[in-house]
Amino acid sequence: MGAAPFLAATLPVLDLAVASVVAVRDAAARAGGFDVGPPPDPERVAAAFASDRLLRVDGAPVDAFAPLSGFFRTADGWVRTHANYAHHRARLLALLDLPATADGAAARDAVVSALADRSAQDVEDRAAETGAIAVRVRGEDAWRATPPGRATASGPPVRTAVREDAAPARPLGSGPRPLAGVRVLDLTRVIAGPVATRTLALLGADVLRLDPPGLPEIEVQHLDTGQGKRSALLDLATRDGLARAQRLLDEADVLVTGYRPGAVEAFGLRLPPGAVHARVTAWGDDGPWAGRRGFDSIVQAVSGIALVEGSRDGTACAPEDAAPGALPAQALDHATGYLVAAAVVDALADRASDGRGRAVDGALARTARALLAAPGRDPVHDAPRTPGPRCVVVHPARLDGRDGRDRAATTTRPALDHLAGVPVDDYPAPARPWGADEPRWTA
Repeated sequence: MGAAPFLAATLPVLDLAVASVVAVRDAAARAGGFDVGPPPDPERVAAAFASDRLLRVDGAPVDAFAPLSGFFRTADGWVRTHANYAHHRARLLALLDLPATADGAAARDAVVSALADRSAQDVEDRAAETGAIAVRVRGEDAWRATPPGRATASGPPVRTAVREDAAPARPLGSGPRPLAGVRVLDLTRVIAGPVATRTLALLGADVLRLDPPGLPEIEVQHLDTGQGKRSALLDLATRDGLARAQRLLDEADVLVTGYRPGAVEAFGLRLPPGAVHARVTAWGDDGPWAGRRGFDSIVQAVSGIALVEGSRDGTACAPEDAAPGALPAQALDHATGYLVAAAVVDALADRASDGRGRAVDGALARTARALLAAPGRDPVHDAPRTPGPRCVVVHPARLDGRDGRDRAATTTRPALDHLAGVPVDDYPAPARPWGADEPRWTA
């Protein structure tokens, strides 16, 4: 038996990863008028998908999950929690009637104890009511039988619809950076949306990410997904902040949002005629869970992926029988991000001929369904092979900016290793410090 493949898992994760990067490569080639060139390097693709595991700050690895994020036993099965952000952590502790001051190993022990006597379904229901992130771990059949499971059981991971509004058609550029001159307003967080906009920046777009000042991003996460973009703070809840955001959007070609459906529209932002609006959500923009919060790990838990990866024979075990597992990367996030980027490039290319706007909708749950439906399960796989040092690059990075000291950040190179026959060794620029830029276009 040869070496285990990169991203080895029971489910064909590497196939999904390569296919999503191929989608971007092919869309860029269509838009830029060049040959697609060689297939992507699977090692580079695997490194990009497992970037959080390869990320280093001053040579030290970074833990992608906080202590209160993970799988926990309940009285009748398992739940998966997500508490990486401070506000989600606080809501989880409140849901379990634990003090907000609980910290460290003692806090995790308290959560273990609090969940052990509760029903997994009750925890999920109460979390949805309070804004905490906790879901019941399900098998594939159980998920497909639920209303939200049925809502995400058809259609591709990313869907595109033509809007009726239009603006004067404007051609794209040619060559390896076909999005040069395209303005992308980035209102995304975490992984999938930032991966999409980072990819658009790689293809030449001017990408400006906006975040509310009171909801800071996890800085090491921003190091991993903020390359090639600028990052500014703007409070859309204020009259001045909303007016400035609207002026930026009026001059943009693309709006990419990663919040729950309706969250951005609630502020009153209006899309300009002919703009492409791409949404990245956990559950899609329809169905009973459309308004719920969700992350890659949460979608893995409810969709059956966690029990498939925790099983020994490639079939979903019962929640009470064995510990659930996880994919070797946040593959739903990354794949959805690349597929959304490919759809945006195609939408811009089509707009260049007819001037009409497009709506692009990517959902992690539909990507999960596609992965579960794909052939090629390998329940006897070895541990995944770690990509080598040629897949990473080291840059100076400023984290919190308070000590004025640059740190050495090791991040992965782009999954797209060639464009128009030209090698791609790095993104246009390392991640800027979060919130360090002015909310304006460069030109």
